[in-house]
Amino acid sequence: MSVSMYDIAIPTFQKQLTALETVLDKAAGQAAAKKIDFAVLLGSRLYPDMLNLTRQVQLATDFAKAAPARLAGVEVPGFPDVETTLPELKERIAKIQALLAGYKPEQLEGSGTRDLTLKVSGQEVTMSGREYLLHVAFPNFYFHCTTAYDILRHNGIEIGKRDFLGRA
Repeated sequence: MSVSMYDIAIPTFQKQLTALETVLDKAAGQAAAKKIDFAVLLGSRLYPDMLNLTRQVQLATDFAKAAPARLAGVEVPGFPDVETTLPELKERIAKIQALLAGYKPEQLEGSGTRDLTLKVSGQEVTMSGREYLLHVAFPNFYFHCTTAYDILRHNGIEIGKRDFLGRA
């Protein structure tokens, strides 16, 4: 039995974005209890040359919105990266969740074998939809979700693997 691209992509992005939002909520609660300004966490990074928490969330949501659009052959929705607060980041996640909920399985039908051409570092790269989802979109999406989690953990927020996986 084959698994559809829709079944691989949409629930995966939805579940992990829900987990990311839950982790952010836990962090906000713990920060408030410890009298830590959440803006400090949003600006935190793991290392000086890495992106901060806000940018990690923005990039995770960018991959979650771009991948299904590309697989469906529709224009990737553009959202400006203007969020500076937790409520704004949560609103961004909610917008992406709404986009994901709007996809129908038939929109992604056949996308696994269809070629996609993307610009990567100024170069055009062509790959199948399956290759793109499994070897570009998912790794980047999980990288940014993981880095957001790691920034919070590094800053003393008490979260664990179950939180990251959405099983808390």
